[in-house]
Amino acid sequence: MLENQSVYEIQKNIRSRQISIKEVLEYYLDKIEKLNPDLNAIVLQKDRELLIKDAIEKDKNNEVEKPLNGLPIAIKDLTDVIGFKTTYGFAGTKNNQPKKNSLFVSRLIDKGAIVIGKTNTAELGVGGHTINRLFGPTSNVYDLSKSAAGSSGGASSAVAAGLLPFADGTDQMGSCRGPAAYANIYGFRPTPGLISTDRTGQKNNLPMLTTPGCLARNPDDMSILLDEIVGSDSLDRFSFDIEGLFKNQKISDKEFSKFRVGWLSNMNGEYNIEKEILEICENKLRELEKINIKVEELKPKINNEFLWKSWTTLRAKSIYEDTLAMNISDIGSMTYQAIWEYNKGKEINSEDLQLAIEQKQKCLKEINLVFGNFDFLALPSAQVCPFDKNLQFPKEINNIELDTYHRWLEVFILSSLLDLPTVTIPVGFNKNGMPMGMQIIGRNKDDLKLFSFAIKYEDAFNYSKIKPKLK
Repeated sequence: MLENQSVYEIQKNIRSRQISIKEVLEYYLDKIEKLNPDLNAIVLQKDRELLIKDAIEKDKNNEVEKPLNGLPIAIKDLTDVIGFKTTYGFAGTKNNQPKKNSLFVSRLIDKGAIVIGKTNTAELGVGGHTINRLFGPTSNVYDLSKSAAGSSGGASSAVAAGLLPFADGTDQMGSCRGPAAYANIYGFRPTPGLISTDRTGQKNNLPMLTTPGCLARNPDDMSILLDEIVGSDSLDRFSFDIEGLFKNQKISDKEFSKFRVGWLSNMNGEYNIEKEILEICENKLRELEKINIKVEELKPKINNEFLWKSWTTLRAKSIYEDTLAMNISDIGSMTYQAIWEYNKGKEINSEDLQLAIEQKQKCLKEINLVFGNFDFLALPSAQVCPFDKNLQFPKEINNIELDTYHRWLEVFILSSLLDLPTVTIPVGFNKNGMPMGMQIIGRNKDDLKLFSFAIKYEDAFNYSKIKPKLK
């Protein structure tokens, strides 16, 4: 009965007592039991009997009236939830027991959600592909031998397979956007500060690079989660409130047709992207033009060298500081990717940071000039199609060897460095039946406007109706 219901319909039926929270939870737990062994998307899970007991109590205590009325969620294993370990997918922190919930987790629980477990992540959250030595890789829902991307690959596979109604993620270098593209779902990196996070320990000289985000099969499902976790908090000095609800961002065909989209393609040839990905994105942009969206290919005067140098400096310093805060005693036990960032970050001084900030500001001025003529910018949500899940990272693109472990993620840094809200939208499948996505990028704090585009886009193309054929 629940298989073809939207999250909104399930939520409505719980509230009207057409179905119980217990029944909904059992539906999702049954799917997890059947499909998760092959996917490895959910890696830590509360005992089933205890979860059912929680659901029964919520039914009895009239929690059906709460906004998230008993809907299940599993939290990415980089985020703290009391009662679950936060392992980071790393043996050195596998017994880490948090003493308090992360801010948005507390909001979820207060609004009635049931946290059932944790979703898989890249080891220590570094690398762009969901694989770690503690739990192993997460499988792509369209081909179990392929990568789910990362680092929120556990969340994306769980949502795409219907194990969860929606999921949280974190996004620094595409960690919500890449997994969404590889799963034919929507992934959202909001303007940093929209979803609050405890930043009391953050160094003042480092800008925000990482933000909580979310993933869902369609924007309507995502709005149910977003509306309950956004907003300011005293523990986050960068946090802010917005006027309006994500679920109300429905617009008319006439309003939709007024949007102007600037297609950045491969950034004047600077980004190494598989030809098939560019073709899939460009085909979808032509379809958008057929429904009166104005699309223009751009040759932006953005200094890509500044973008890359600023980003890699700030990212390495941030990861270095995070590693120190985690008190990891044996740096050599980390992955190659994490060690690379740690060693680079250790050498970065205050002058290097100042230069990186100046480079960021110059890039921001350039992108603001571009936004003067466009509502949104568009870029592919990946540079390579899904690859072997047992690899740590791709070594080449288009037969060109990559100079760093993360050059295949370069397509994500424009949004991340310049604090631009971005949503990955599904755009189609390659010749091998593997999904692909495209980033739609908005101005800083234009999250609601961006979301209105995503809602109307799904209404037009119905990608959430396409589901993986899992057995």
